[in-house]
Amino acid sequence: MMTYLPGDAFHPIPIFEDRDFWAYCAKQELRFQACAACGALRHPPTPVCWNCHSTAVEWRLAPTRAVVFSFTIVHHAADDRIRDSLPYVVIVAEFPDYGPVKLVSNLLADPSMVHIGMIVELIWEPAADGMFLPRFVRVGKGDPEAGAGQW
Repeated sequence: MMTYLPGDAFHPIPIFEDRDFWAYCAKQELRFQACAACGALRHPPTPVCWNCHSTAVEWRLAPTRAVVFSFTIVHHAADDRIRDSLPYVVIVAEFPDYGPVKLVSNLLADPSMVHIGMIVELIWEPAADGMFLPRFVRVGKGDPEAGAGQW
């Protein structure tokens, strides 16, 4: 499997609000927090619903496909451990039918191929301490859904 960054470079350090998110990621499940009272989805996780202010939460399994909402191509290494990974692509992945939920992640693809509206597929990259990180790859050229970004 192609890796995005060296495995020892960076890994999440879960905090109270996002520990369940990372626990699901360790099981290779991308789940987003939803309000158990009104159903509003949110990410990153928060202790209180933005819509109704309830503290009751549930976790909903996310789709495996997303759309590139925005992106940047990184050409400068902020840390020497990632210098050999340049250039790399950081995307904001949007999940249709998931309201305001978006996920900042990485696209493992030729930087010249990325574009807003591109359909991407979730994959899991092993990281330190048994963690898995959600990453994305371009949906293959032979896939009819890979067209002009139509869902």
